[in-house]
Amino acid sequence: MKRFSILTIFGTRPEAIKMAPVIQQLQSKPERFETHICVTAQHRQMLDQVLHLFDIQPDIDLDLMKPSQSLADLTSTIFSRLDTVIRDVRPDWVLAQGDTTTVMTAALLAFYNRSRFGHVEAGLRTGDKWQPFPEEINRRVAGVVADLHFAPTEWARQNLLRENFPAESILVTGNSVIDALQWVAKQPYSERELESLGLPADVLTGEKRIVLITAHRRENFGEPLEEICASIKELATAYANDVHFIYPVHMNPNVQKPVHRLLGNTLNVTLLPPLDYLPLVQLLKRSSLVLTDSGGLQEEAPGLGVPVLVLREVTERPEGVEAGIVRLVGTDRKKIVSTASLLLNNPGEHQRMARAVNPYGDGHAAERIVRALEETG
Repeated sequence: MKRFSILTIFGTRPEAIKMAPVIQQLQSKPERFETHICVTAQHRQMLDQVLHLFDIQPDIDLDLMKPSQSLADLTSTIFSRLDTVIRDVRPDWVLAQGDTTTVMTAALLAFYNRSRFGHVEAGLRTGDKWQPFPEEINRRVAGVVADLHFAPTEWARQNLLRENFPAESILVTGNSVIDALQWVAKQPYSERELESLGLPADVLTGEKRIVLITAHRRENFGEPLEEICASIKELATAYANDVHFIYPVHMNPNVQKPVHRLLGNTLNVTLLPPLDYLPLVQLLKRSSLVLTDSGGLQEEAPGLGVPVLVLREVTERPEGVEAGIVRLVGTDRKKIVSTASLLLNNPGEHQRMARAVNPYGDGHAAERIVRALEETG
């Protein structure tokens, strides 16, 4: 029985969260897999707390994060540094997840070095190369190279079939973020730890409902983000007595500056630094509504029955929209305010979304991915 050398590569917090269950599955079978872990640290601080939470010890840490580096600078650095890693390890398989710059370069370098490439969370598409930017092109490039496509849903599989990838190379696994979410949601977390975030007493006691917000996409920098902030301020004023808005703010200055300028003095808005994954999930469990332009939260919130308003014009995760637990609202102030108000005012409308079936998986995606690798020749 052949033993495979597997090199997993990731660089951001979302990648780490979604790869953690796969790494744990690989490491549980040392007789079949020699597992190597490389992090590019495209996001340093946000990555490290996930490594600690899941007790993942990288074998190679490239530590490539630099302030305000361009996409071209980041890409060229990853190419040169990661190429040496792959040549040294000489893996049978390279695994990477999603659509970051790390994923795109890992896929190409696996090809250059004649290693097979497995793409976790394959087949997501918007059909618009500018939305999200640069992720839509990153995942298409990874797809062209991939030898195995681990599609999270049937919709993603159909995208790949339309692009003429062989059916036998595509496996619907569910999304490994649900594996990670289910594990983290069960971890102990005290009210004292929640209090340490600096939230008001009426939030901690449940007297006020929570609306959780994340917005940091490049395509929303500038006027779109200002519109989002204006809508939050309007909602905060309208629901000052019974709703609290919590916004963990991305470290990028293009996000930090406008958000703190526009929302910093709003009484029932708490601006936090980026949260570790454990407290984020605990807040998500307690939330009534999520406003986000993130990809991961579109999958995680449905896993906990929390309605989601997506602050983007298009989504590569339409399954949540079709299931009824996610709605696209874009960045138009009036649309955000009217849709959020409907859900905050109408318990029946809120329940219809909250009770929708989660389309993103059953918590066993990592098992299916590793089983497929075991069965390869």
